[in-house]
Amino acid sequence: MTEKARRFGFLLTDQSSMICFSSAIEPLRSANRMSGRHLYDWNILTMDGLSVQTSNGISILPDMALADAACLDILFVCGGIGTDKIKDEHLFAELRRIVQHGTEIGALSTGAFVLAAAGLLDGYRCTIHWEGAISLKESYPKVIFTGSIFEIDRNRYTCAGGTSAIDLLLHIISEAHGDKLAYDISLQFMHDRIRSHSDKQQVVRKLQLAAKSQKLLTIVEIMEQNIEEPLSPEQLASMVGISIRQVERLFRQHTGRSPARYYMEMRLEHARLLLLQTSMSITEIYVASGFSTHSHFAKSYREYYGLSPSRERKPVFPLAG
Repeated sequence: MTEKARRFGFLLTDQSSMICFSSAIEPLRSANRMSGRHLYDWNILTMDGLSVQTSNGISILPDMALADAACLDILFVCGGIGTDKIKDEHLFAELRRIVQHGTEIGALSTGAFVLAAAGLLDGYRCTIHWEGAISLKESYPKVIFTGSIFEIDRNRYTCAGGTSAIDLLLHIISEAHGDKLAYDISLQFMHDRIRSHSDKQQVVRKLQLAAKSQKLLTIVEIMEQNIEEPLSPEQLASMVGISIRQVERLFRQHTGRSPARYYMEMRLEHARLLLLQTSMSITEIYVASGFSTHSHFAKSYREYYGLSPSRERKPVFPLAG
């Protein structure tokens, strides 16, 4: 029995990001080629069926108008500069109709603004390019913004833009057809590591903190500079000229965590990058991340990421030779 290809739609808005758009389509093309099977189909859509100009000035003629799209398994709204200004109620209604008929929906980069404006992200985790992060959070408080490289929450898919679309699509391919195919595609693309939703946009964190409290941002920057030898709460408070109680209040109010917990998560994220991007031993890594014993590091890492440091480092399909 022939396997039915999964059908993707990509709705281009004016000035859609070309790098994000192509980064989403190419993994599908490569999945078909490298598997030797017809796993995916895709169509390019615009609202009116007419060509649009992308971010680099290239005009693209779509396959069809949005209203003519039928039987899509998943539709992605492709965003770019100015997507946050789209206030097309007819577009929003079309997107809601498509979702009601069972199509899963997602957004690339600032395309999340369109989904949010249509009410399709209320109560869902999502992410967006860091340039639009604060505006999205302020304009759509019912949306749960995470700042991750990509997010998948039930039948909603979002990514931060740029090459993060590769990671999102490789994850979708991996879920449907196995890790090996996704890994082979990443090698073909010279994409050294498939990032997960645990990977955060570091710029977003600082933008959010700066908008909330300059003192909080200063404390976090001090923490970043003192990963290997963590500072005590007393030292942190002293360095910014406030009391320990004020430090505690700032973190609880703006991050929902204690200063100690926030610092711990920062050190674990630092350790994860070292595990994935260096050849340092696990002992060297836990010392460089401010842990005094392997057992404490391993326990903390497993609680935060759901797997051990050694399992995190071990590739599913190591390179031969």
